Amino acid sequence: MTRPTDGEYVCHGITWATGDPRLLLAPLPDGPLVYAEIMNQRLGFATGTGRWCTGRYRFVDTVRVEALACPDRARAGQGDQCPRCLSQDEFRFAHQYHRDGNVPDALRRYMNQPHWLYLATFADGATKVGTAAEPRKHSRLNEQGALVATYLTTTPDGRAVRYLEDAITRDLRMPQTVRATTKLKALASLTSLAVAHTAHAQHVTRVTDMLTATGNPTSLEKWVPPAEGNRLRAAGRSRALYPHDLQDGEHGVTVTSCIGTQVLTTLSGDDEMDYVLDLGTLKGRRITLGPFTSPTAAVQGSLF
Repeated sequence: MTRPTDGEYVCHGITWATGDPRLLLAPLPDGPLVYAEIMNQRLGFATGTGRWCTGRYRFVDTVRVEALACPDRARAGQGDQCPRCLSQDEFRFAHQYHRDGNVPDALRRYMNQPHWLYLATFADGATKVGTAAEPRKHSRLNEQGALVATYLTTTPDGRAVRYLEDAITRDLRMPQTVRATTKLKALASLTSLAVAHTAHAQHVTRVTDMLTATGNPTSLEKWVPPAEGNRLRAAGRSRALYPHDLQDGEHGVTVTSCIGTQVLTTLSGDDEMDYVLDLGTLKGRRITLGPFTSPTAAVQGSLF
């Protein structure tokens, strides 16, 4: 089991690259990234101020991308990275690849492999279209935080799949992103999966009809959600949004379920309520791991 030692880290957020949800941490002042297990683990941490660089990605070979910590542990610029890591990030042109052929050779090789087009639907029925390279077919959807998803078709390369994605967004007004706060609030008030399943089925029909009409064959394949999210998907005990700001102060929670970056947690001494929070909000923050606890607060359960 991967357990980080107590101390200070730059948090890179949640990753599913290992097949299960883990907190990706860059130790301070230096050292390789730590992939820390979170399932059924108690997380105690204090959050520092400011935003810090979350490093970059590099290609290990034709099909694999590797995360690297910022060597300087520098402050972040306008985005998640410092200028040095941004300039060296081999993956940063991926979203413009189909519009601009002037990309690094490593990215070109990565994009010249099969890609998948998918639809993902969240707890409130919000649905987005997305893409994933063959090696990221499962981890990409695992990290999205969806309740239900379907792979629509596969293409020979990343350029073709992004043209399809843009066409669906343009012609069907299907978004390519859903806000993390929307996902979180929907999970906190989840009482039934019916809304998500009904919306998903309708959107899959719309998109497959469009693809078929434009001469693009479909091969529908249901995404199998990871078991780590089963408890979050089930409407059981009362649950509520975590009542404290994760980007400030001290916190202590035990993770019992995870969908994407959203987790279901319990607090010490509170056996009546589960709390939903988004560990993704810690990305780019300095956190100190240790025997910290959350402040007490009177919280009303979900009324929805």
